[in-house]
Amino acid sequence: MSAGRHPSRVVKFGGTSLGTVFRLRRAARRVEALQRAGERVVAVVSARGDTTDRLVALLGGVSRGGGAPHGRESDRALATGEDLAAALLAAALTSRGVPARSLRGGEAGVAVEGDHGAGEIHRVDAAALRALVADGLVPVVSGFQGARWDGETVTLARGGSDTSAVALAAALAVPCDIVTDVEGVHDRDPNRHRGTRLLPRLTHEELLALAASGAKVVSAEAARLAAERRVPLRVYRWDEPIRGPRFGTSVSSGPLPRLLAEAV
Repeated sequence: MSAGRHPSRVVKFGGTSLGTVFRLRRAARRVEALQRAGERVVAVVSARGDTTDRLVALLGGVSRGGGAPHGRESDRALATGEDLAAALLAAALTSRGVPARSLRGGEAGVAVEGDHGAGEIHRVDAAALRALVADGLVPVVSGFQGARWDGETVTLARGGSDTSAVALAAALAVPCDIVTDVEGVHDRDPNRHRGTRLLPRLTHEELLALAASGAKVVSAEAARLAAERRVPLRVYRWDEPIRGPRFGTSVSSGPLPRLLAEAV
């Protein structure tokens, strides 16, 4: 069913799913296929590969004593990782004939409160995203960041791109896909343990319990927000079939309620 000119899905791409040119192109093909199937996608991105770690190391290298600084300049440096990923994915989409526009968190309506490096999303104004989708563009949003009341860019805790994606999905009242480096949510971390079991279906409460116990496929804050706002999730690996993943984990807790676009 066509979603018309309204957003119908948020798709969040993790850093590993954008870590090479091949994977960037594959992510663009996935969005293109969804658009051709009638979906209207809002993409959210993490920094590519180990970009954030390299930026932290650079900050440490230029800081007296070698410790990575905290504060305004650190946040502005770290935010460039997501900004670069967003611009590259938007460029890949545009080259495929899918009009797209990259947006920083604040430009996408993500308002945060708190100190640099520890921001918390307190409101999402989705008007800009809706306008872009109505004009036929795919918004590609930098995760892990937002704009504070004073106009400053403030980053969230690590794993904050998941939180950004779920917050946007809640504001838009749409489901959220999380494209990552594992085939879905397992009973244990498959990158650290053998013989893990894929969990094809979970409730929000079960996902929240797994995240609280240390599972890292979805950040704990994103799992909490998804449970609170009843945002349906689907978690799957970056190389799942383009025209609909066959595996992965679906997370739901019944029908999605009406949500206010102005608040998270």
